Amino acid sequence: MNTARAANLMTATVLVAALAACGGGDGGANRGPSAGSDMRPEVRTTTIWDLVRNNENPHTSVGVNKYLWNASLEVLNFLPIQSVDPFTGVIVTGYGTPPGGGRSYRATIRIADPALDARSLKLSLQGPGGAAVAPGTVRAVEDAILTRARQLRIQDGRL
Repeated sequence: MNTARAANLMTATVLVAALAACGGGDGGANRGPSAGSDMRPEVRTTTIWDLVRNNENPHTSVGVNKYLWNASLEVLNFLPIQSVDPFTGVIVTGYGTPPGGGRSYRATIRIADPALDARSLKLSLQGPGGAAVAPGTVRAVEDAILTRARQLRIQDGRL
């Protein structure tokens, strides 16, 4: 057998093996598209090439309320920022002492919804060594963040 033919045979074997691996091993429970989906090229809305193209709309907004995000950063500006992720809406801070306070805190803030609503804001405060913080303190910080977010929204003129 010559080397060109052996190379072609090897390439074909690899392609067949790769194609066979796409079948999955679920015993036939998932056999491709659902009965309601139409995979004809003229009907299908996405293709494998959409993965490599940059078809994303640059005006797509992230699911985090910008007023809550900015208000959280402003109200807790005495805490050093450890990490922020605007795509998931999580802000993690280090320990810091509020102005006029004697106890240090650290916070984890999660903004879970694009709505300017109390249910969108999740705040976790910890004292030194992971000590629990009084629920009244947590509520006061949440109220301060929500109040500031409403003020920012009014300043922005989007009522």
